[in-house]
Formats: sequence, C-alpha cells, structure tokens
Amino acid sequence: MPKISVLMPVYKTPPHYLKDAINSILNQSFSDFELLILDDCPEDDREEVIKSFQDKRIKYFKNDKNLGIASSRNKLVELAKGEYLAVMDHDDLTIQKRFTEQVKVLDSHPEIGVVGCWIERFPLKKVAKYPEHNKEIEEYLMQGCGIPHTGAMIRKTVLKNVRYEKEFSPSEDYALWCRLLGKTEFYNIQKVLMKYRSYEGNTSKRQADKMIIATKKIQAFVRGKHLDIWQNVCDNAPHMVRMKLFGLIPCGKFVQKGSKRKGILRYLPFITTKMKLEIK
Repeated sequence: MPKISVLMPVYKTPPHYLKDAINSILNQSFSDFELLILDDCPEDDREEVIKSFQDKRIKYFKNDKNLGIASSRNKLVELAKGEYLAVMDHDDLTIQKRFTEQVKVLDSHPEIGVVGCWIERFPLKKVAKYPEHNKEIEEYLMQGCGIPHTGAMIRKTVLKNVRYEKEFSPSEDYALWCRLLGKTEFYNIQKVLMKYRSYEGNTSKRQADKMIIATKKIQAFVRGKHLDIWQNVCDNAPHMVRMKLFGLIPCGKFVQKGSKRKGILRYLPFITTKMKLEIK
C-alpha cells in the first residue's frame, strides 16, 4: 500500500509538458507513491508518452468517453490506494522535496487534512504566496482559493463524504476546499514547492470567463453557510466595495472599516440575491 497516490488527469496535454510533469514526480525525494494518470480525451492518445517511462509506480487509465475534469478527478480519488492524495496537474512541475515536506506536516498534525504551499508561475518567475495557518486560510476562502490546488496534498479520509462538483467547474477545486470548511484544518507550507506553467493553452486562460462565474457562485454559498467567518473578514479588513443593483446597474462605491461593516451584513441575504458585490 503506497503512502501517497499522485492524481494526474490528462487532457490534450502537449507531450513535452506531460513528460516534464511526470519526470518531476518520479524525481521526488520521497519515493513511496503511486502515480495515477487518467486520460480524459479518448480521441487523442497519450499512452505512448506515458509508456516511454519504465517505472512500475505509474498506472495509466483512459476514459471511454470524455467525463470532464471534475468527474475525472473523482474517478482518480476512487482509484487511489494511498493514505494521502497529491494533486498534480498535467503541465506543471513539482519541486523535488514537495512530498517529503507535505508528508511531514500531515504525519505530525492529524487535525490538518489539506496542506498546500507557495507556487511559482513560470516562465514569469512570479511567486504566489498563500496564508499559512487555518484561520487565515478559512478567511481567505471567503474571497478566493486559499489553497493552490496543483501542489495540494489531501488526507484521503477527509474526502469520505465530499467530492469535486461539476456544477462549479472549472473552479471545482475552490468549491472542494469550501465544502471542507469546518470538517478539517488547512495549512500552507511557506515555501515554493510547485511550479505552475503559464501559457495560452492552460485551463485558467482557456476558461477564464467560466471560472469567474463559478467563483461567484461558490462565494455566494460559502459566505452564506459560514457567515461568522465572512463577517470577521469584513470587520477586520478594509475593502473598497462596488455595488451593482441586480448585478447590472452601478449604484455607488464606498469604503467600510471596522464595525461599520456590520450594517451591510444584516442585509446579506438581500444583497447576495439582488446585488453583486465586487470586493477589491
């Protein structure tokens, strides 16, 4: 039984990017893992690329028809035999010590179910930093994805009753973290352990508009379900708020600080259905 199951969905991945991604996994300093690769594009075979690697830890699967990213991720979760699940996108690179660092956190902190890290966007060489501790991450989740998905490691037991949801694709990762709020704790290692490949073909660029719409839907449900966390965010961080009546007509903007924000929160159910708040 491997300690880690690495979950890599594949869809029309440029062959050289896929090779680089696989190599970065096989070169990990922590070696007790299985690498599950699931091809979700039946008409575009990547089996030749994968079979070029002579490593018994690689297990290749192919969908008979296109299932989409959320369903493919769920299938990989079901196939996984490891205690921990390491998320790996098909075109990114993982730093050699990533698994060693993340396993150390999960082994020593049973209350933590998800551990992330900082991400370097390449070839831009820009580092995306994420908050470290659970409280900060929970508050971050009210406004955005507080754990980078590529580069996350998940304790498999915390997914017992939670899965990726097609409704929120291509932001199914953000929705998953929000569903886990209150069910486990989060932690981000304050080091760059992943490299995110930025290019025109990756999902975040191809589906940017869908991602914005899905993110707003997720924010609506997580703020309503965890109003205490959302209120704390609003009470303790100054924001410029733009208000649009019915999500269309600009009707003003203002800065709220401290306890003055509480007035708007009394009407949160009305606001979330009748107005769109854009928080900068």
